[in-house]
Amino acid sequence: MQTPKPLARIPHIRHRPESTVLYQTVQRYYPEFLEHLGEQGRSLPYYVRREFEAYLKCGLLEFGFLRLKCEGCQAGKLVAFSCKRRGFCPSCGARRMVESAALLLDEVLPPMPLRQWVLTMPIPLRFLCAADTGALSEVLACVQHCLAAHLIERAHLTRHTARTGAITFIQRFGGSVNLHLHMHILALDGVYRVDEHTPSVLHFRRGHAPTQEELQRLLDRIAHRLAARLERLGYLKRDRDVGIGQDAPFTFPDDAEPPEEEATLQALQQAAMTYRIALGPHAGQKALTLQTLPPTLDDKGEHLATAHGFSLHAGVACTPADRGILERLTRYISRPALAQDRLTVTPGGDLQYRMKTPWKNGTTHIVLQPLDFMARLASLVPKPRANLVRYHGLFAPNSKERSLITPAGRRTRAAAQAAAADKEAQTPAQRRQSLTWAQRLSRVFGIDVDTCENCGGKLRIIASVEDPAVIRRILDHLAARGPPQLPLVPTLVA
Repeated sequence: MQTPKPLARIPHIRHRPESTVLYQTVQRYYPEFLEHLGEQGRSLPYYVRREFEAYLKCGLLEFGFLRLKCEGCQAGKLVAFSCKRRGFCPSCGARRMVESAALLLDEVLPPMPLRQWVLTMPIPLRFLCAADTGALSEVLACVQHCLAAHLIERAHLTRHTARTGAITFIQRFGGSVNLHLHMHILALDGVYRVDEHTPSVLHFRRGHAPTQEELQRLLDRIAHRLAARLERLGYLKRDRDVGIGQDAPFTFPDDAEPPEEEATLQALQQAAMTYRIALGPHAGQKALTLQTLPPTLDDKGEHLATAHGFSLHAGVACTPADRGILERLTRYISRPALAQDRLTVTPGGDLQYRMKTPWKNGTTHIVLQPLDFMARLASLVPKPRANLVRYHGLFAPNSKERSLITPAGRRTRAAAQAAAADKEAQTPAQRRQSLTWAQRLSRVFGIDVDTCENCGGKLRIIASVEDPAVIRRILDHLAARGPPQLPLVPTLVA
């Protein structure tokens, strides 16, 4: 397996979350944000409040840390705890990004051609999927059924003789700190054919890049079947006066009232999804944007189809030799919601967020008032136990053929069949656990933090300090000694 070349060692510089614009904004305006909602008789769900409170403790030594010491020269480091949340924390999002990419390449994705399919939906469907995890599962099941059928038909096989595999990353964010729920599907660019005589043997039949006509037919099938399925289940209703082949509007049934405890969050989500201001005297108006001249070239490309408010893109593919490109792709589709270096404060005290790439109309920045920015952050928090990474087909955990194609399954089968197994060989679970925070930093940024900077020896954990009194005594002791003898090391940052 081809792995990315190791990066040159980079001296470690301590990241101080309390010095970032994002942290300072949340610390200052979160109490005011809650007070503003309280004055209107509204409140946030408990898991959203917990997300903000945990973020304010993430990476700060005064809330707990690990103490490491060099086995040689006895020099030490302090490592602050992370919040491990999934909403908007850039540090924990970057850690999860690296871990997900490493897991997929080392344990799941076989050395076969892969293609990324990106599906966006009409705003009513985005809002429904963001508010209802059951509806999201139904949408994803329908999309996967249509995509698998498309790949099998192109291979001239049937569901009884062919197997597909895909992994879906459900992204909840857009490029302007907005709620934009869409799907990145990393699927095999082809199918496995099942041998009738030897079911334990699978033969891969490679596909080809979809033509514009094929892509359009697939998107039409997805839109039609989603409309029928969600209408049948009572999630949405469709205007009967508008034909199915046109841009039929999707609306909620008249009796579909959100639960009382979720009403506030859904109002914030709806404003964030439609690029509107959620709070204050200008609520309901479009958020302020900064624009330049729009691009002169149309980058729509031949691998993009649009219909009925949906869009489907399938222009990114990887060959078996492109494992380095594949790792960068998996990092991209599992990246954090925010990039801290693109967030700044204007002279007037508002928050300005720079787009990664200018929009088609020339928009380069979005300007938000602090409370409206806090509302955007709240809308990005997913519900508890809502899995944002889904495995399908051959990659599903309950698939009988999963062990035949995945790297982890092949190694497990080979180890089970070997007469004399290597006692030092690790199981897939042990390999995942061994990817420590230090290895994540080294894998992405080339930073080596588990090696002593003085003598080159290995650092080991000697204590987990969580008692507030002990934390204060240690930090006061280090502060009293002048320049700290122990380098203070944070969690992984974006």
